Amino acid sequence: SITEETVELLEPYLDMEDYNLETAKKVCGNVAGLCSWTQAMAYFYGINKEVLPLKANLALQEGRLAAAQMELNSAQNQLDEKQKELDEVQAMYNAAMKEKQALLDDAEACRRKMNNATALIEGLGGEKLRWTASSKNFQKQIINLVGNVLLATGFLSYSGPFNQEYRNLLLQLWKKEMDNSKIPYSRNLNLTGMLVDKATVGEWNLQGLPNDDLSIQNGIIVTKASRYPLLIDPQSQGKIWIKNKEKNNGLQVNS
Repeated sequence: SITEETVELLEPYLDMEDYNLETAKKVCGNVAGLCSWTQAMAYFYGINKEVLPLKANLALQEGRLAAAQMELNSAQNQLDEKQKELDEVQAMYNAAMKEKQALLDDAEACRRKMNNATALIEGLGGEKLRWTASSKNFQKQIINLVGNVLLATGFLSYSGPFNQEYRNLLLQLWKKEMDNSKIPYSRNLNLTGMLVDKATVGEWNLQGLPNDDLSIQNGIIVTKASRYPLLIDPQSQGKIWIKNKEKNNGLQVNS
């Protein structure tokens, strides 16, 4: 029931300096409460005067919002339906793409296998000649094995005391006797390569043995022959080599 006219009639009193709660309390407590209440009602009227249009506008906007919300819900329902259809189509697309990728992977795997098989066949075609030649060579080695071993044992047993020239002469004489007895052997036989590998020779060289053919033959005789060798060693090369070779085997040296 408060009107603008009532508030205007109150304004002269509200503007007075002593029209406040503290001053009213000094006169009468009940009056103080009434004073405070009149101030609050006047303040409420001013605020409510501004709020009422806002409330009306709020109601209007809420109506518009409700209508818009209904339209939004309808659109959302349509969107949900379309999204469901899209998801189904997307699932079909993904399945088709997965199947396509699987087919591509299978095709690529088959292509790789085919290329590998082709390369293997071509490689085996080239290896066939080498295997055939190797097989023939192995057959020759088997046939010549007895003669080769005979030459090797003769070299180890009898050529130790002689120099390189006489050792070669002995081999030639043995080969002549074997030809007369029809004992097969390899014409290009390398006794050094037959009796010792290159890694062992390299190790001997590191231990001080010279790298010439005679020294390597002497090393073979020392390590392979069953007899105890006597070294004629004016340059002390053999002694240095034996000391280094047997250093870790408890070699005892009598000076």
